[in-house]
Amino acid sequence: MATAKLQAAPKAEEAKDGGKKPKKKLIVIAGGALLLVVAAAAAYFLLFSGGGAEEEPAPEPGAVAALDAVTINLADGHFLKLGLALQATAEVAEAPDGSKALDLAIDQFSNRPMDELSSGKARNLAKQELLKKIEEAYEGEIMDIYFREFVMQ
Repeated sequence: MATAKLQAAPKAEEAKDGGKKPKKKLIVIAGGALLLVVAAAAAYFLLFSGGGAEEEPAPEPGAVAALDAVTINLADGHFLKLGLALQATAEVAEAPDGSKALDLAIDQFSNRPMDELSSGKARNLAKQELLKKIEEAYEGEIMDIYFREFVMQ
């Protein structure tokens, strides 16, 4: 006696394709997963590693060199008594010579009108301009300047 085995009916898709599962779905899913991994890696790289750009650490402050005050001629017969101090970086072994800084200060403030320097905002702007010139002249050895005296008459 022969017994017949019962089998479940094939699914509609398998019947159409001859029993094969569609590979297009698998390719789409794998491609989406790969795209997600690449996007996550790019986001991590940009957010947490700084995008590959190494930032230079801020210089460590070193010695402060106080310079003698100088009197500078302003416009219309007025004078400015200016005392500066130079903040060197920690890499500088000895106190910097203040000659260049004083020369730049005299050049910047000479013959300027008194009202041009009388407000705090104008003074800070002039200080930032002078700091930029001093940083360039001292090739990065000076990181800040301080006005010890700023008296106009």
